[in-house]
Amino acid sequence: MGLMKRRDLFKAAAMALGSIWEIRAAADTNHQIHTALGPVPPADLGRTLIHEHVLVDLVGADRIAPRRYDGGEVLSVVLPYLKQLRSQGCGTFVDCTPAYQGRDPDLLARLSQSSGLHILTNTGFYGAAGGKYIPEFAFSVTAEDLAARWTGEFQAGIPPTGIRPALIKVGVDAGPLSKINSKLVSAAALTHLRTGLVIASHTGDGLAAMAQLDVLKSHGVSPAAFIWVHAQDEKDRSFHRKAAEAGAWIEFDGISSETVDENIGLIRETKRAGYLRRVLISQDAVGFHVGEERGGYCPGYTFMFSDFLPQLRKSGIDETETRMLTVENPRRALTQSN
Repeated sequence: MGLMKRRDLFKAAAMALGSIWEIRAAADTNHQIHTALGPVPPADLGRTLIHEHVLVDLVGADRIAPRRYDGGEVLSVVLPYLKQLRSQGCGTFVDCTPAYQGRDPDLLARLSQSSGLHILTNTGFYGAAGGKYIPEFAFSVTAEDLAARWTGEFQAGIPPTGIRPALIKVGVDAGPLSKINSKLVSAAALTHLRTGLVIASHTGDGLAAMAQLDVLKSHGVSPAAFIWVHAQDEKDRSFHRKAAEAGAWIEFDGISSETVDENIGLIRETKRAGYLRRVLISQDAVGFHVGEERGGYCPGYTFMFSDFLPQLRKSGIDETETRMLTVENPRRALTQSN
C-alpha cells in the first residue's frame, strides 16, 4: 500500500474514532452528571437549584485573576449558606459563574465536600454586557476553535483541576445577535454536538432567544438542548410560548422576596398554557462578590424552598407540579431526556 493511501486510511480511521467518541460522550452525559466531585446518576440530583453563583468577579476579562480573592475566605463565608440549603432538602446546586467571571472548580469541590451538596460547573464564555467578560483571543479565533477549547474541558476536565463541566454557559445581549455573540452560540452548538451538554444562555430578550434558536437549528441542535436564562425579564410572554412550543427550556431565575407575586404569576401562566414541563426556576443568588469586604451582601440560597414553594402551592400549583419544577425538569434539562 502506498504512503498516501496509508495516510488516507489512518485519517479515515481517526475520523471514525472521533465520531464514535462524540457519540459515546453524549451518551455518557445522558447517563451521568458531572459534579465537582465526579459523575453521579441523574436520579441522585434530587431537588435542584438550576442557576446560582458561589462567587462572581465583575472586574472584566482583561483584569480578572485568581489572586483577587482568597478561596479560604470565600469558603468560610459561603459554606454556612450552602449547609442551610442542604438542610432544606436541596440536593444539587448548579453554579453558573463562567470562565472570566470567577469560575473556580477547585473551590466548588471543596464546598461540595463540606456541604454535602452536588455542585455543578460549566464551560463556555459570557458574551453579554458588550463583551466585557470575553477574553481578547475569542474575538479573533473561530467558533470551531472555541468549541475545541470547551470540548477539551469536557474531555480532560477544566485545567488544572480535571473537574468536568455539566453544562455550557454562554451569554448574549438583547436584540439581534452581534457577530461575537453569534460566534459564541455557534461554538456552544458545536460543543453540544460533541459532548451532549445542555446550553444555558444568559439572554437579553425574546428576540435574542429566537435568534439563538435559529443558530442552533442551523447546526442541527435540538431546542431541547437550550435553556433561555432570565426569561422572566422578557415582558412579551408570547416569546415564552414560542420557545416552549419549539421545545426549549424557559428559566425564571429571579426568585426573591421582592418577586414572589411576579414569579407565581409566570408559573401559573405556563401551567394554563400547558408548558409547565418546559419551565425551570431558581434564584440567581450570589454568595460572594469579589472586591467587596467579606464578599458583600449574600441573600443566602434557601428562599425558594423555605418561602417561595409554600406560597406557590397555596396559589394552586400542587405538590406533583412543584416536584416537577424542582426535581424532574432540572434533571431532564441537564440530560435532555423525557
